[in-house]
Amino acid sequence: MITISTTAAMIAGAVLAVLVVGAAAMLYVGLAGRRSGVRLKDVARRDAALLASGPAQAALVRSDGRIELPQRVADWLGLATEPRYLTDLSAPDTGLDPADAEILAGEVTAAAKAGRPFRLSVATRGSARKLIVSGARAPEAALAPGGVVLWFFDATESEEEIARLAQESERLHAAFDALAGLIEAAPMPMWYRDRNLALTMVNTAYVRAVEGEDARDVIDRGLELVEGGAIGGPLANAAIARDTREPQVAAVPATIGGARRMLRIHDVPLPSGGVAGFAVDIEELEQARGGIKRFADAQRAMLDRLSAGVAQFGPDRGLSFCNQPFRRIFAMREEWVKDRPEFDRVLERMREAGRLPEVRDFPGWKAERRDWFLSANQEAIEEPWHLPGGTHLRVVAQPLPDGGLLVIFEDRTEQVQLASARDTLLRVRTATFDNLFEALGVFASDGRLQIWNQKFRLLWGFEEALLNKHPRVDDLAKRASEKLENPARASLIGELVRSATAERQQRGGRVSFADGRHFEFAAVPLPDGNALLTMLDITDSRRIERALTDRNEALEEADRVKTQFVANMSYELRTPLTSIKGFAELLHGGYAGELSENGTGYVQAILESVERLSALVDDVLDLTQDSRAGERVTVDLELTANAAAETVAASARAKRIGLALDVLGSAGSVTGDPERLRQTIEHLLRHAISCTHEGGRVLLHLDGDEVKARIVVSDDGPGMDKTAVARAFDRFARPGITQSGERALGLGLPLAKQFVEAHGGTISLISEQGEGTLVTVELPR
Repeated sequence: MITISTTAAMIAGAVLAVLVVGAAAMLYVGLAGRRSGVRLKDVARRDAALLASGPAQAALVRSDGRIELPQRVADWLGLATEPRYLTDLSAPDTGLDPADAEILAGEVTAAAKAGRPFRLSVATRGSARKLIVSGARAPEAALAPGGVVLWFFDATESEEEIARLAQESERLHAAFDALAGLIEAAPMPMWYRDRNLALTMVNTAYVRAVEGEDARDVIDRGLELVEGGAIGGPLANAAIARDTREPQVAAVPATIGGARRMLRIHDVPLPSGGVAGFAVDIEELEQARGGIKRFADAQRAMLDRLSAGVAQFGPDRGLSFCNQPFRRIFAMREEWVKDRPEFDRVLERMREAGRLPEVRDFPGWKAERRDWFLSANQEAIEEPWHLPGGTHLRVVAQPLPDGGLLVIFEDRTEQVQLASARDTLLRVRTATFDNLFEALGVFASDGRLQIWNQKFRLLWGFEEALLNKHPRVDDLAKRASEKLENPARASLIGELVRSATAERQQRGGRVSFADGRHFEFAAVPLPDGNALLTMLDITDSRRIERALTDRNEALEEADRVKTQFVANMSYELRTPLTSIKGFAELLHGGYAGELSENGTGYVQAILESVERLSALVDDVLDLTQDSRAGERVTVDLELTANAAAETVAASARAKRIGLALDVLGSAGSVTGDPERLRQTIEHLLRHAISCTHEGGRVLLHLDGDEVKARIVVSDDGPGMDKTAVARAFDRFARPGITQSGERALGLGLPLAKQFVEAHGGTISLISEQGEGTLVTVELPR
């Protein structure tokens, strides 16, 4: 059994009521017709025909179960024969559904016994037809005591419509529930206003935004999301939407959760006359827009400071931005670019200014550049532009996501010139390397050979193919070991290269080849982290060095022999000198008889010569002997200077030379050998007296400080030229005055120098021709 809805039942009841009234009227007319004769029979046939064609068909079920069923109803049920009993309404393949037939029989029994009317919907077998059956106890006029009148109504179309409407209703209810749930769960405030723009519904987000207790509290209090101080008030856009029947959008500020937020309010008119609304929080969007704008401004300010020219074209291909270098490179006035010229017009202006490459087909070339806007996958396009006048530009075109284009013009003229100069320098370097006497090799920090010259390759006998592979230094050392006199020395090359690259230390050494050649090599750290290995052929230098070494050893041996000879000769000379002096003194003393005046003079001259020769022999002995000072004691310089002056006073008086002694209190004393110090001062004084003309003057001056003492001997003699000054301390110089009047040198100064240096002091000489001589000795305390 199919249960019909209340609406369908009401419609069916109304129809049946009309049919019942109509049927009763026709029955009454029929009865009247029988009384009226033939006329009434015609009316009855007419009414029966009308009743048979009506939407409702009546059937009579008698108390014994027999049924009087119109043929039309039998056709509805699909019965081939007219049924005689109520049970015949259900056949094996036609008629009523067995379940519906059973229910109908029960309802008919109940109506006959209890007089209870019924109404139900039944289905037929083998078809989609739906029938509404309404039953009630038959009236007395039906002449069927205990019977039941059944009214059949074909409700197939109605049931289908009812089912469709029911499904539609269910769908709408589900959609409404889902929409209501969606509105309630929406994170944004949403509301609904009636025709008078009063709030009638709000969601939870709205309640939280206005800090209400619940939706009813918000509606009762009329809490608005937007303050009344907003432009036009909170209801302005809603009223416009209601009156114009068009949605309205406005961005207004509001206070949400104690914070000031920017909201975009949407008011949407509804067919009912009300207005629905919702608010979108665009505070972060506004901040992002502000940030994007600030970023764009900062980016453009930065682009304006770049050395490269930058031009940006919008989706309409108009020039939206260009920086100062762009205007400078392409000679464009600022007022012209402010008019947002189109891309093609910009290229034409570049061409007019002579800032484009020279091309034969300019329209075709321009069309190809126009395709930059349509680059596949928005990949950047890069190409070089060689402009008239030698300018080189690197052009990078980057399509933008919005359909625009960003073009960067980098002036690489200087880089190209530098690259050309670099290539020239590289060629010069290669030529220089190949023409150097040294063998050069540059090793990278990983030990691989990077650069080499031909001398390096030929020296080791490496193949060009091997060096082109940039072998490591260890591999090269193994291959080079066979060239060396000592193959184990080859490992030193790798150690030096690692020291120069890793430790940044310069080291060197020497290596001998098996063929007798000798090389000096060094590993020098370079500023770029590499190491330079240099090898210089020193074979000839080694030969010369060896020759010089041999000659030096021979000279030293000769000097030793000479010194030994001089020493021996000095000792040998001392014996006859002693004899000569003894015999001369005997003659001078008259032991051999009285001498004449001339004889006495001659003997005196012999004694003086012997004395002088003895002094010279002593000097020679001093030169050949160890010059180190003897026992060190504290020596009073003033006493030592006086003793030395007394020794040479006679020689000074003989030449009528004034000898002056100037000793300051600061002279003090020094630690040294008293005898050697006295001899030093005496040698200086003798040298000054011997090289000063008669009537001259010699000064001995002493002073000092806490660190050193100073002895100065000066004279007003003829002085010396530069050659003599250079040989002043030469032990082989001759003493006295030369024939030209210049001072000659003897052993006095070399001995003085030898004694002073033995005491750790210094001696210097200053002299000019005609200006005298000044000798200064400084001795440490």
